Parts: sequence; C-alpha cells; structure tokens
Amino acid sequence: MRWENLTADLADNPARDAALFGADAVTTRTFDTPEFQGITFHEIRARSIVNRVPGASRMPFEWTVNPYRGCSHACVYCFARKTHSYLDLDTGLDFDSQIVVKVNAPELMRRQLASHRWHGEHIAMGTNVDCYQRAEGRYRLMPGIITALRDHANPFSILTKGTLILRDLDLLKEASAVTDVGISVSVGFTDTGLWRTVEPGTPAPERRLDVVRTLTDHGIDCGVLMAPVIPFLGDHPAQLRETVRAVAASGATSVTPLVLHLRPGAREWFMAWLEHHHPHLVRRYERLYAEGAYAPKWYQRRITGQVHELAQEYGIGPTRAGMPRRTTVPEPTPAPAPAAPGPTQLTLL
Repeated sequence: MRWENLTADLADNPARDAALFGADAVTTRTFDTPEFQGITFHEIRARSIVNRVPGASRMPFEWTVNPYRGCSHACVYCFARKTHSYLDLDTGLDFDSQIVVKVNAPELMRRQLASHRWHGEHIAMGTNVDCYQRAEGRYRLMPGIITALRDHANPFSILTKGTLILRDLDLLKEASAVTDVGISVSVGFTDTGLWRTVEPGTPAPERRLDVVRTLTDHGIDCGVLMAPVIPFLGDHPAQLRETVRAVAASGATSVTPLVLHLRPGAREWFMAWLEHHHPHLVRRYERLYAEGAYAPKWYQRRITGQVHELAQEYGIGPTRAGMPRRTTVPEPTPAPAPAAPGPTQLTLL
C-alpha cells in the first residue's frame, strides 16, 4: 500500500502531490464483529482535513471535508473508486473493504476553523465517500466535526445514504440555529431488488426516506438527491413515479435527479457487475456511454424533465437557491409547458 502517495484528497484535488502522513503514522485494525466482518481499517493521523475543490470542477461548492476514504456502502457505481488506485489498492473489493480513517479529523477541523486565514466559507461533506458509512458508528468522527462547525457558526452541508446521521440530530439542530445547514439524502430509486444488488451495503431506500421524514419533523430542511438514475434499470416512467411519490411522502423539500455517470475506476467495476447481473444490457451501455463518463445530454434532459414534472404533480418544489448540492432547476410554471433543459450533470455519485 502506497501511503506516501495519499494526499489531501486526490478525488477533489488531483494536483496535490505532497503526502499528508507517512507510513509510520498508520495503524491497521480489524474488528471481530458481524457489522465489520471482512473490513480492514487503516487509522491515520492526517495533516489537514479541509480540501479546496479545483476551479475546473463541476461541484457547486469550494471546500470539502472527507474523514474517510473507501466506503462499505459498496455501491457498484461509486465515482470515488478511482481514489483507491493511488494506494495500490484495487477500485473494486478493496474500495469496499479497505477503509482509511482520519482519526484526528475533529481536532484538525477545529484548528482550521480557528485559523485567521479561514473566512467561514461553506464546507460540504459526503461529496467523496459517505461520512455516515458503517465505520462512523465506531469511530464517531462526525460529532466532533459538527461541534466545531457549530461553535464557529460555519455553514456546512451533508450528503448521505446513511441513517446514522440521526444519531447527531441534536447537534444538527444546534448548528442550524446559528448557521446555514443543508442536508441531502441520496435515494436514486425505491426498487428493492435493484437496491440489494447495486447498493448492498447501504440502508434500504425506505429507511433513508425515514431519515428525511425525521429531519423535517424536527425542523431541519432535507432534500433528496435522486441519484443515480440508472439507465434501463431504474428509469422506467413507473419507477420514476414511484420514487418521486415516496420522496414527496417523506416530506423532502426538494428532489434533484442525477443520471448515472461512469468515470474510470467505477466504469470497470460497474460494467463487470452489469455483465454478471444483466448481460443483455452491456451493449446498450456501451452505446449510451460511448462518448465518455456521462450519458448523452438528450437522455439527461429527458430524465430531468420527467422527474420535475412528477415533482410538480406531487407538490415538491425545485431545489431552492442557496441549498447545497444544487443544480440549475427550472422554476415551476402555473400552466403545463415543455420540459426545460436539464442541469449539467454533477460528478457527485
């Protein structure tokens, strides 16, 4: 494993090449409990935790915090898989089971926020891998991170597929009383058969929607990132309708669809999964993604238009100005109109 090549966050800033810790700072652990069976944790003391997003990025935010690298959610499409190759680990099973834990993340966060060079910019979390993945139940890094953000009244947002975020509900309420807090939960579909094979380590979609319901019931606005919409498996009009209906029933403040994209590292792993589970779709995917990581604009616009029409039907507004992880969403109109062009695809999931 090449620890000397692990930088601040190569997924967010590939230009960085200075190691943030050495091999002598790594402690490797396994735990003999069912929830961590087959998972190895590499505990490190990082030298920094707040990362600047490159100016050329499509991300709608400038600063990120990622306390983990690798993710036990094991989503076969995860764009962050490529980051494990920088450690000489593979982007498949190793990404799912070799988890890097930045154990000093809370103290680094507090130090960064107290620096005279820090000006209180918005910080996005969950943009690379999920900060509420299974490991967080043991390492409990997020309470310290949120506490530091609360104490400095620093605006932040969180994107998650994890139900563990409810453990920190009281902290989130305290933070939202003093600064802008945005929460988004990722639910791309409600099809349980698809969920079990494509997102095997995540809570079920209905459990994630329970998170949305609980947060909104406690006065914390929560949007749903409907991502990814998976071509030919999760994009049938009836599937889109059922997902948007369930999102509306959860009380979500917004729903933002994003079509599956397949960057290097994720593409190979996803296509191997597709060959095994849906071999008849392999050629269709090769044609749809022939031009690169993103589905064609016409396809993205079609899905976006369908979801926005359904959102209007079920009474969910578009993502509001100022909310985290937003795309450019057309304003609802009082009379039916042709679907507006969809947003630029974000490299989030």
